[in-house]
Amino acid sequence: MSERNDPSTGGLDAYIEAAAGLLAIPLDPAWIGAIGSNLAVLRTAAAHVAEFSLPDEAEAAPVYEA
Repeated sequence: MSERNDPSTGGLDAYIEAAAGLLAIPLDPAWIGAIGSNLAVLRTAAAHVAEFSLPDEAEAAPVYEA
């Protein structure tokens, strides 16, 4: 079983198909690979953000206005 379809690694192909069905988005099967690649990159980036620890004293930034 490939990593893309292995449930223990996220099963991105199954997720993509389920999300497209849930949101009623027409999905060309030729795009599943590209969508999966983008989601894999986003998942890696999100993991880096999630593992960055902040001190307890950290406060949310105020709303930025240019």
